[in-house]
Amino acid sequence: MDLLSLVGVVMLVFWAIATFLLDAPGVIHAFLTLGTFLVVFGAVKRAERARTADRAPKR
Repeated sequence: MDLLSLVGVVMLVFWAIATFLLDAPGVIHAFLTLGTFLVVFGAVKRAERARTADRAPKR
């Protein structure tokens, strides 16, 4: 798991805890949006790295 996905999961966990335990102001819901974005972005970057690793230039 790369750093982007790890930070995204931590943000999603924080959002879930804060939503149910706090009054959940609008700023807390930004963690949901940003956490989801980071998890998806991390998955896309991981797939891109795996796809381009096959096309490494031959020396």
